[in-house]
Amino acid sequence: MKLYSRRQVVFFSVLTGLIVVLFSLGIGLVRLPHSKAVSGSPVESDLRVDTFFNEVMAVTAIDSQLLQRNMADLVGFTEDERLNISIYEQLNTGVVNITTETVAINWFLEPVPQAGSSGSGSIINTRGYVLTNNHVIARANKVFINLADGSQFEGTVVGTDPENDIAVLKFDPPPGMEMQVIPFGSSDNLKVGQKVLAIGNPFAFERTLTVGIVSGLGRPIQISPNYIIKDMIQHDASINQGNSGGPLLNSQGQMIGINTMIYSPSGGSVGVGFAVPINTAKRVVAEIIEFGKVRRSWIDVTVVQLFPDLVRYARLPVDSGLLVSRTRLNGLAERAGIRQGSEPVQYGRTVIYLGGDIITSVNGIRTNRLADLYSALEENKPGETVKVEVIRSGRPIVLDVILADREEVLSR
Repeated sequence: MKLYSRRQVVFFSVLTGLIVVLFSLGIGLVRLPHSKAVSGSPVESDLRVDTFFNEVMAVTAIDSQLLQRNMADLVGFTEDERLNISIYEQLNTGVVNITTETVAINWFLEPVPQAGSSGSGSIINTRGYVLTNNHVIARANKVFINLADGSQFEGTVVGTDPENDIAVLKFDPPPGMEMQVIPFGSSDNLKVGQKVLAIGNPFAFERTLTVGIVSGLGRPIQISPNYIIKDMIQHDASINQGNSGGPLLNSQGQMIGINTMIYSPSGGSVGVGFAVPINTAKRVVAEIIEFGKVRRSWIDVTVVQLFPDLVRYARLPVDSGLLVSRTRLNGLAERAGIRQGSEPVQYGRTVIYLGGDIITSVNGIRTNRLADLYSALEENKPGETVKVEVIRSGRPIVLDVILADREEVLSR
């Protein structure tokens, strides 16, 4: 039997691990992080964000006179068909086809570009700003924006809001280039049964029009373990792969939503599509353009979502909610009166402090899960005050808590 020294064992262990990593890269099991070359391009320095946003908000309707004239020129069609045709002819060029490029490592450990995901987007400003879904460009190394006239531009990612699946892109159109802007509408007064139109690029069939109705409103859709998009618009206009990021329009030609996902057992459209309400986009797009992200709030505490073993062991008075394990010393939550736990217990590799308050609602929204807390604070900003209901010694208590910056709290 041959004996190896400790140094030899360490050397061969490291070498084996390196070979495994390189093999994984070679066959694509592991990917390099996407380049940041396409991200972080803020609004032009000579353009104030509020001016830009006012420009976007000012475009709230298509040319009604042109729409009526186009409809009058259409003979041999029903009134509904004339409306569909007129809206499409006036707005379809404002919908872009977004293609992406990612990078993988081949067998020779060389970076190799390959085709990534594709989707749709809406031109929202003649300076070249495009509104789309975050998941369309999330893993992209490069982003390309393809216009109706066949021209292609490499785009940059101005900023994203993964929690609402929204992204803003930018390309640089040549001077004097005419572009159709998709006008913003409102998603506040939608009604189940009203007509909607979707324009997008399903399976790379560019600027495809489909028509349907609003099938449901206020749908909460969980897109990740922590994130829930509230008030999603459910509709039955056919959308498929490639429609993501495209506009959902009302019969006035105004964008009322961003087509985002479908529910389908088969992977194809079965008439259950969902769109992010345009009012959600209007709420966050200015921050995305100014900061490249959306600043969000958080309660300055470390919480643990209740689970059956914890409830039984600690003999808690409720079986759902968020246990306050720790608060920051002299932090906003502690100053508001929220109490942390004092009895440490080991659960796996985690230390949980028992005896603290249990958060059961924020601003009247139940917080049974951690995802509920994200959802409850989605519209609040750091520095605002919210009402937090906690259970302490079996009794409910309501506290006024000033919110902290979520990124700062969760990065500690």
